[in-house]
Amino acid sequence: MAKSVNKVILLGNVGKDPEIRSTAGGMAVATFSIATTDRQKDPQGNWQDKTEWHNLVAFQRNAEVIRDYVKKGNKLYVEGKLTTRSWDDKESGQKKYRTEIIVNEISLLSGRGEDGGGASQGGYSQQRSGGNTASFDQRPSGGDDYAHSAEITDDDIPF
Repeated sequence: MAKSVNKVILLGNVGKDPEIRSTAGGMAVATFSIATTDRQKDPQGNWQDKTEWHNLVAFQRNAEVIRDYVKKGNKLYVEGKLTTRSWDDKESGQKKYRTEIIVNEISLLSGRGEDGGGASQGGYSQQRSGGNTASFDQRPSGGDDYAHSAEITDDDIPF
């Protein structure tokens, strides 16, 4: 059988505050949407933005991270897999479909004070691969002081 891949990578902004619920067994579930924008030129040569909305679902620890740190407007990097679920509508009896991204890894890219904030230490990354590993970015916010203090002149360039 040929190898197949189902991987989604998104970098975008959260459309509204995530909805958090728990299953009967107590597992946390977060549902939210992310907007990504693509810029293209129209036939007249003007730039046009096209926004796509993506439905995401996160479980367990990822859902808890989303509950604690993600708000409307936050910029996120998300890796996951694409899935489509279906059900019969109770009112019309029609079959309904919803395509979603199941979150495997999430990184908060918004800093403190940006659209509702971020993690208290600047950024938070949650990964699911083998075991759950989480790491806080321990660099202080506004840590570009060194970069701004180190001026480069023509004498510093070796060519």
